[in-house]
Amino acid sequence: MSPAHPLLFPIRFLLALVFAALVAAQIWAVPGMLPDLAAPSLEQSLVRWTMLAVSVLGLACVQVVVVCTWQLLTMVRTDCIFSARSLPWVNAIVVAMAVGWLMLLGAFVSSYYFIIDEVSDDPGPPVLLLVLLLVGAVVGLLMVVMRALLLQATTLRTDMEAVI
Repeated sequence: MSPAHPLLFPIRFLLALVFAALVAAQIWAVPGMLPDLAAPSLEQSLVRWTMLAVSVLGLACVQVVVVCTWQLLTMVRTDCIFSARSLPWVNAIVVAMAVGWLMLLGAFVSSYYFIIDEVSDDPGPPVLLLVLLLVGAVVGLLMVVMRALLLQATTLRTDMEAVI
């Protein structure tokens, strides 16, 4: 039995909580946080719907990462994590993170042109998006490195099984 097995249940429990919180955020929190404007201009309406779409789709990208992580934990439990079957799940995580990062980049660019210039003078949202972009880039690149390490470990395990 691997030493990671006692941690599988708490990690899965936390992943389930995160997934439920993400669903709740998509349904209630995100639409409720966006400002209700009495007589919105076209720019304000465009910004509001863009923010809603990016937020919901960004949370969906995180949900994809949670589901893929759950599946990888299942492979850890069955001791087949270092096989070719794990690569599509890791690839899905990398793609979801790239899509989420690109949406954040689009939100950052649009916030610079619309939120600061047209809707609000508050520089907070663009600064927050810039921080999220930087953190997302670091985590995404880390996942690419982890994917390369998984490929290397999978190759080594396959070679060792062939020798034995």
